[in-house]
Amino acid sequence: MKPNFETMNKTQLRAYVLENREDHEALRALMSRRDPNGVQYNFPNTEEGREQTKAVIKRKIESNLDNLS
Repeated sequence: MKPNFETMNKTQLRAYVLENREDHEALRALMSRRDPNGVQYNFPNTEEGREQTKAVIKRKIESNLDNLS
């Protein structure tokens, strides 16, 4: 039996999606909760765009690791 995604908070839903990566319904529910005012990146699908995407992801990961200390 699937959980009710509407009753889960964002942290619970994220954990569920990470454990059940094939559950597209859960992923859609999680994505529907994203911050509409959040930063959006629109790099082109080129080698340069992929490098820019990698650089952003690396900065985000490093920033999150710094916050854990």
